Amino acid sequence: MKKYQLGEFEEIVLLTVGVLHGEAYGVAIKAEIEKQLQRKASVGALQSALRRMEGKGFLISELGEATKVRGGKRKRYFKITALGKEALQFTMQTRLDLWGQIPDMDFQFKPC
Repeated sequence: MKKYQLGEFEEIVLLTVGVLHGEAYGVAIKAEIEKQLQRKASVGALQSALRRMEGKGFLISELGEATKVRGGKRKRYFKITALGKEALQFTMQTRLDLWGQIPDMDFQFKPC
């Protein structure tokens, strides 16, 4: 279903927002992606994905309190919406269905 289409990075970001439950803001999301996947995530790509998914209704955000540590700047916290959860469940089920259709013989090791 097109309304649930997620790119790989979008899926990773949504899952990471869920993992960080309540503490999902830009820097924390970036750090968690890099820790969990041992891959770099650019701030620009992350911010674009967050805004895009907020526009699709998969995420909502709210500003936290201003702190002296951040020079009075407020963090923007993200949460998964019900639609975002449906999108993740649809994506997971689609992948499981595809995995289930691969014959075992296609995973045989062939030396070079």
